[in-house]
Amino acid sequence: MSSQPVPAPDGTSVPVVADVPVGHHGARVNVRERAAFAVDGFVALAVAVALVGFVAWRVVVRVQAKVAPDVVDIAATTLALLLVGLILSSLIVIAPGQSRVVQFFGRYVGTARRTGLTVLMPLTTKRNVSVRVNNFETHTLKVNDSEGNPVEIAAIVVWQVADTARAVFAVESYQQFVAVQAESALRHVATSHPYDDTVGAGTSLRGSTDVVSAELAHEVAERVVVAGVEILEVRISHLAYSPEIAQAMLQRQQASAIIAARSRIVDGAVGMVEMALARLDEQGIVVLDDERRAAMVSNLLVVLCGDSRATPVVNTGTLYA
Repeated sequence: MSSQPVPAPDGTSVPVVADVPVGHHGARVNVRERAAFAVDGFVALAVAVALVGFVAWRVVVRVQAKVAPDVVDIAATTLALLLVGLILSSLIVIAPGQSRVVQFFGRYVGTARRTGLTVLMPLTTKRNVSVRVNNFETHTLKVNDSEGNPVEIAAIVVWQVADTARAVFAVESYQQFVAVQAESALRHVATSHPYDDTVGAGTSLRGSTDVVSAELAHEVAERVVVAGVEILEVRISHLAYSPEIAQAMLQRQQASAIIAARSRIVDGAVGMVEMALARLDEQGIVVLDDERRAAMVSNLLVVLCGDSRATPVVNTGTLYA
């Protein structure tokens, strides 16, 4: 990416990131996968065996007839043996989940995905590229989340080669390219979200695992598309605060949990007090003035909200004694 300065309102120039590569005009290897010429290997093997049989038959006939081979026989034999050599040198066995990237004197001529015994174009080089599903786990990275807290994070990336031509020619090593780009995307996504959403108003690394994983998968896929790689899934495998702040963050989580529990206890206690007062007034069991009502509310809240079990005191006199 490159940046071009543009004038700001205060007269200074502000760089604007443009979607163009930096350097030598972003020169890239522009190649896409296409099918290579491939023939059933058993047919080619049968042709090679027939040619060998033809040569052997001609030799036997000449020997039995005690006739010296002429120029035509020598040329035919040489041509047949040459064809046999070309056919045998072009025979390969492709296993399921494998492919061959074919080059003819350095030029890409196609990719063979046909499994089994196959014959390809002669005088070519064939590079094996696996199209099976792969996965790896990134290193445990130490990054700062959106709130500046240092966290440790790692992810499992499931990927597969979709375009063998790009995987071979567009990048130097597509396995290493995927690994590096996955860690780069993981760092970027981790710095865009807080570790924990204490307010409950947005996403977080710990509480929104599916959302973060989907965002991470899309970002990794955008980064590795140049290498012809398809991302199937990305999942966070390790997430924790860094050791230097883990204890402090644990105390904060405990405090938040205590506050949330206390808030629920108070809400329940107030509801029970309201229900008790309403039932007393409705059935006319006792008539309380404001002062005694306040004392009753206070005693009920102490009993209901206290940590330890309350010890009752029996009043043998009157309410006003």
